[in-house]
Amino acid sequence: MKTVFYWCPFISKVATVRSVIKSSEAIKKFSKNEFEPIIVNVAGEWNSYKNKENTLGLKIIDLTNSKILDGKNWTGFWRSRLIYTYIIIIAFIPLIRFLKKYKPDFFILHLISSLPLIANFLFRFKIKIILRISGMPKFNLFRTILWKYTIANINLVTTPTIGTYNDLKEISYLKNKIRVLFDPIITPSEIQRKKLEKINDNIFINSEFEKFYISIGRFTKQKNFSFLIDCFSEIIKVRNDAKLLIVGMGELKDEMQNKINQNKVNGNIKLMPFKNNVYNYLNASSGFILSSLWEDPGFVLVEAAYLNIPILSSDCKNGPKEILNNGDNGILFKSNDKKSFIKNFKIFSNLNEKEKKIKILKTKKYIKKFTVFSHYKQIVNLLREIR
Repeated sequence: MKTVFYWCPFISKVATVRSVIKSSEAIKKFSKNEFEPIIVNVAGEWNSYKNKENTLGLKIIDLTNSKILDGKNWTGFWRSRLIYTYIIIIAFIPLIRFLKKYKPDFFILHLISSLPLIANFLFRFKIKIILRISGMPKFNLFRTILWKYTIANINLVTTPTIGTYNDLKEISYLKNKIRVLFDPIITPSEIQRKKLEKINDNIFINSEFEKFYISIGRFTKQKNFSFLIDCFSEIIKVRNDAKLLIVGMGELKDEMQNKINQNKVNGNIKLMPFKNNVYNYLNASSGFILSSLWEDPGFVLVEAAYLNIPILSSDCKNGPKEILNNGDNGILFKSNDKKSFIKNFKIFSNLNEKEKKIKILKTKKYIKKFTVFSHYKQIVNLLREIR
């Protein structure tokens, strides 16, 4: 049996974390002992999963004794940079020892990938390495130099969308190594079960939000919720019955709530804390709105499509434009453009049932490639390709 190690030290539960869990679970469930998935717990980030959520019995091996990432809040630009630097310092030597001891057959790298890339460049481990890109990377000076000298010593680079693949394929040192690998987002049985769970929040019990639009994500700059609140506040002036629910958590929560208060739309726009199950909220909504500045691919967008929910999205690169086929499968507005949002929201909210059904069916057909089983078939083929 070949071992497949996953490297993904994280400071908050971003979509990449779910991708690692579902990918490793898929290999565990479907590979029939051809491959064994193992998650590297760098500094306590996987402790909660190891102790509570690991229903399939995945192996999780500690790299260090540190618990600095165990449930701690390290979000924010400077805090995140500080902890990234700290992780690189405390984990470098343990990683060298770890790789010498366990000798993984395959090593799949997600977040803070610079550390294993440098270690492999210096020590030339005989490991098949896949660098998993989540989102279009910013080629600052450090990353440009890092990739130029370390990519030669890895086997494949994967992207989550065709758009990112096209953006990167012309880089000379990536040309023969780059592949598309769609994220494992959809587990049909899980979604079908969770979408029917009862919602117990007061705004639903009291019928404040019988009809509403929904947006879901971390309260960060990327999700652009402040822009969404401003736009929806303008819509409420014309349609005072319009309701928006924003579900998530993050460092910009207070800023968002202040904007809601300033715009005096507290009765129409509500912030809801992070939920382990968002499928029942999506399923109850009139439509999903994605206001992000960038997504690749956009996990909740895919989940909304699977639940047959109409979608209004920014045309940010690379996932939304690709999944919505430039607006044929949903409604797109120009990213961060208030006039475009308001214009296209009007179109979105006035779609008749036939128009909704056509767009939903087109989107649902496209997102089949994001099922857990489809991902499993793709990733196993890549592992077989390089072994």
